[in-house]
Amino acid sequence: MAEALVSGVLGQLVSITTDLAMQELRLVKDVDENISSLRRKLKDIQAVLEDAERKQVRNPGVRRWLEKLNDVSYDIDDVLDEWSSETLKSKIQKRVEAEENGDHKKAADKMKKKVCLPLNSSCFYVNQLKRVGVRRDIAHRIKELNETLEKIAKEKQHYSLETTKGVQKHTRETISFVDESQVYGLDGPKNALIEKLLNESSEGPGGGKSVPVIIPIVGMGAIGKTTLAQLAFNDAKIKAHFPERIWACVSDTFDEIKVAKAIIESLKGGHQNLETLEALFERIRDSIEGKKFFLVLDDVWSDDHEKWEKFIQVLRLGAVGSRVLVTTRKEEVARMMGAAAQMITMQLLSDEDCWSIISGLAFRERNSEECKQLERVGRQIASKCKGLPLVAKSLGSLMCSKVTEKEWKDVLSSRFWELKDEQTKTFAPFFLSYYDLSPRIV
Repeated sequence: MAEALVSGVLGQLVSITTDLAMQELRLVKDVDENISSLRRKLKDIQAVLEDAERKQVRNPGVRRWLEKLNDVSYDIDDVLDEWSSETLKSKIQKRVEAEENGDHKKAADKMKKKVCLPLNSSCFYVNQLKRVGVRRDIAHRIKELNETLEKIAKEKQHYSLETTKGVQKHTRETISFVDESQVYGLDGPKNALIEKLLNESSEGPGGGKSVPVIIPIVGMGAIGKTTLAQLAFNDAKIKAHFPERIWACVSDTFDEIKVAKAIIESLKGGHQNLETLEALFERIRDSIEGKKFFLVLDDVWSDDHEKWEKFIQVLRLGAVGSRVLVTTRKEEVARMMGAAAQMITMQLLSDEDCWSIISGLAFRERNSEECKQLERVGRQIASKCKGLPLVAKSLGSLMCSKVTEKEWKDVLSSRFWELKDEQTKTFAPFFLSYYDLSPRIV
């Protein structure tokens, strides 16, 4: 969570720094220097965030440090929004005043100019003074936040946090294959989804026959959205119904070139020497035009309508009955796609289903007596999964290495479970931290 927030703030800082560099007059001195300073400090902090996320479970000091970083990052984000807004208002005001003065000069004679220009100039300077006052207040807050961040940046030295090389966020990649024998609790959702995919009674809003029906699967991380999409993708009825099945993982950065290439590869086509979006879309069009296709866009985060519209224009060339299945954590994505009415919301698994996942993994190499001895504690551990299937899978894998009942009880009583709900929902740090726990700590 901290890494995503810091990355977002850094992106906004880059935009504002570029904007400042283009301004001929800077109404508030040193704002650009403070913004550059914020960028430097945040980039230094970003380099140790992965290590901090791992260590926060064992070290309350690191956890408090991350909380302070989150708080100041939100404040920085807010004040930068205000600064950007004021900059935009100033540009609009200058443009309006320039147009008004231009019209006035055309309509007025020399005498009128002598009378009116001072009045216009007076209004101009009053407006400018007001804007300078607002900007001065914002600039003062930026300076204060810079000082606060300076203290937080210095504090990180107390925790021996290690730098992650490149500080690049690893992109999550998913595949279409799934082992159905290891899936629990999704029979009902799978059947409902397949029925929706095969139902051709409605072909999109307004009865537009060339528009593929878009079905979003929405839910929090680790709840099984991708697994449900995989189950549908590999179902025999779906294979028989759709001549073309396409799987593309989008992930948190909507890279149009990458997604287009993934679609072409899934269509068993080649994209060698195709580097522009135009050329890639031309290849997609040739592959799907007039054909009924089923496209899965897995793990979509961006609700940028402009990017989506580029893809949907090509996808409209498919035959009537084509479907696009989208998995996302954000309802905003479903609304942006105009598919809120078709949305499927994922539900949490029962404790029984979580236990089935854990026991299926943890009891592979155990005899019936061992399984019986560990089941009571195992079911208690399953209740800690909060209905998240990927949490159950990870715990099941972990428990394979726990041989005795005492080791299982130690996991059950781990300090990890004392974390706040907000923190346990942050999936990646959850497991990175948990796997790092040594036997004596667990």
